Amino acid sequence: MTNQEPTHVTNFVRNIVEEDLRSGKHQSIVTRFPPEPNGYLHIGHAKSICLNFGLARDFGGCCHLRFDDTNPVKEDVEYTESIKESVHWLGFDWGEHLHYASDYFEQLYQWAEELIRQGKAYVDDLSAEEIRSYRGSLTEPGKESPYRQRSAAENLDLFRRMRGGEFAEGAKVLRAKIDMASPNINLRDPVMYRIIHASHPHAGDGWRIYPMYDYAHGQSDAIEGITHSICTLEFEDHRPLYEWFLDNLPVPSRPRQYEFARLNLTYTVMSKRKLLQLVRDGDVAGWDDPRMPTLVGLRRRGYTPEAIRGFCDRIGVGRSDSWIDMSILEESVREDLNERAPRAMAVLKPLKLVIDNYPADRAEEFDAANHPQRPELGTRKIPFCRELYIEQDDFMETPVKGFHRLAPGQEVRLRYAYIVKCSEVVKDETGAVVEVRCSYDPDSHAGGAAAGRKVKGTIHWVSARHAVDVEVRLYDRLFTVANPAGDDWKQYLNAASMELLSHCKIEPSLAHAAAEERFQFERQGYFCADRKDSRPGTPVFNRTVTLRDSWAKPR
Repeated sequence: MTNQEPTHVTNFVRNIVEEDLRSGKHQSIVTRFPPEPNGYLHIGHAKSICLNFGLARDFGGCCHLRFDDTNPVKEDVEYTESIKESVHWLGFDWGEHLHYASDYFEQLYQWAEELIRQGKAYVDDLSAEEIRSYRGSLTEPGKESPYRQRSAAENLDLFRRMRGGEFAEGAKVLRAKIDMASPNINLRDPVMYRIIHASHPHAGDGWRIYPMYDYAHGQSDAIEGITHSICTLEFEDHRPLYEWFLDNLPVPSRPRQYEFARLNLTYTVMSKRKLLQLVRDGDVAGWDDPRMPTLVGLRRRGYTPEAIRGFCDRIGVGRSDSWIDMSILEESVREDLNERAPRAMAVLKPLKLVIDNYPADRAEEFDAANHPQRPELGTRKIPFCRELYIEQDDFMETPVKGFHRLAPGQEVRLRYAYIVKCSEVVKDETGAVVEVRCSYDPDSHAGGAAAGRKVKGTIHWVSARHAVDVEVRLYDRLFTVANPAGDDWKQYLNAASMELLSHCKIEPSLAHAAAEERFQFERQGYFCADRKDSRPGTPVFNRTVTLRDSWAKPR
């Protein structure tokens, strides 16, 4: 399944599994991750993936990947393939246990006929709107359909004709006959089958009726021998229906449903409907836009599967709904990348720096560690010459108190190289600073006579002669408020969620960065070579996360 180490973080689901194995209720456990192939997976799904596959891994069981593909109108092979790729990317594997609810359509149909013969299901001619109005409310019981008393023979005949494609979409449904006065609305004769004249992406053209999720899910669990069917809390009220079907059908096993709190993450949306709307409205550049909470988006932004798994361990599994602040996810990414990402220098908003007393025809190289705590990652050579680029923010003509970077008459150390002192400022016709001129201390480099001389500031730089121009995208949070709710939720979209910088300067060692290769740009943040737009020799970099939480301060 995976080569990962076992998880030692406890939670109520793990406690249940441990007790079931200890008591002999189960000899081994079988879990499942059951996505609907109607969209791309997001960070909320990662919590379920890590829980289900992690339990199977830690307790020597197995986890199935099962597509609950019961609505062909909303499903697509594109989504199916992306889901499989994302689960693998997270570090999990289902082995031989790849399943589809549609593989069980014939068995589900036969069981539906069994319920009809028992007098526990009937064909209803009410429209969807009429069914809703008959269902009642939380304070009022529902009322029975006028078609509820049809005979088993008539219901079987109608149901078989529904399967044969004789009736129009919406003309009839098959409903379970349970209790229209039940305090649980889910038990008020729920719909089991509806007519859809559409080809199925996996099952093909053989069906004109399709089961509802509430009917297909539990029986699919039973067919596969699932021991622990783990769902999010919104399915808690559906559990009596899940159990009713199992009680009334000759299923081969008896799974048990458990519910946990879904992931609610601030500054984003987790509804697939809303995510699809962002894509269709052009508010983002597709499902894999690095601002999206989708796993393909997070991957493209530079998040690692290790960081996401660590985040899921950190937030835990509970029974109460709560909001997780985006900063916790970002900190998990920082902690992971701090350990693994090699360092490099890049100037995102360049300002020319000229060293007047450095020979114009001279160039030299300085050694730089690729990681300060990981000598096994080696070193690299950084070229240096008379003209450099520094960050615009690292110069201030009239420095404020506490500004220890470059200013007229002020010294700074160039990272890995010399100490320089600003002697002149060059401006354009608008008065904007376009160049700073400096002198350098030739003895201030490592090994020089003045190597130990202290100055208050150190800044990064790139040799102008050797710099490579690249495009860098600075990504930020997708929304400006923690919970973008309500009908007008899109008004909270962050207009500054992406800043495109087209003429950034990078050290030459970065020029051949491979797609998805991650770096810490010193003093800037963590960046990743875009897996979609990077080309050999011309990488495009996405900012994965800043070096610290810039949202912790009032904005």
